[in-house]
Amino acid sequence: MALIPYDPFRHLESIRRDMNRFFTSDFPSLFAHMDEQHWMPRMDMHETANEYVVSCDLPGLERKEDVHIDVNNNMLTISGTIQRHHDVKEEQMHRRERFFGRFQRSIALPADAATENIRATYKNGVLDIHIPKTTAGTKKRVDIEFH
Repeated sequence: MALIPYDPFRHLESIRRDMNRFFTSDFPSLFAHMDEQHWMPRMDMHETANEYVVSCDLPGLERKEDVHIDVNNNMLTISGTIQRHHDVKEEQMHRRERFFGRFQRSIALPADAATENIRATYKNGVLDIHIPKTTAGTKKRVDIEFH
């Protein structure tokens, strides 16, 4: 019979798995019907040679007035409201997982992001924000004089 060293934290691993399963399954949908729920949409940010592109999943927007994009102190904030028109009575609803209500998401922009010529497009449930890079903040190597 092999001896197995005692690990006092071995049981915590199963608790962690159970908690992860609980919070990633139906937990968020329990409160999805509340209008006051705040939702953080998923977003990606990448850069090209001339700009930064932020892509944000916002399915269900119906009007451009339902979303706001603000830049303040190099922080990009996307906020708004997703409206859902319900033709089904609450007592007839069996499951509700699609989000509706207010949302907000903020991310810090890189130091060389130019905030004056930002443009945004919305297509197929994805909001794309194009942020140009500044040319004034180009990197310069300083020559060191050795004596």
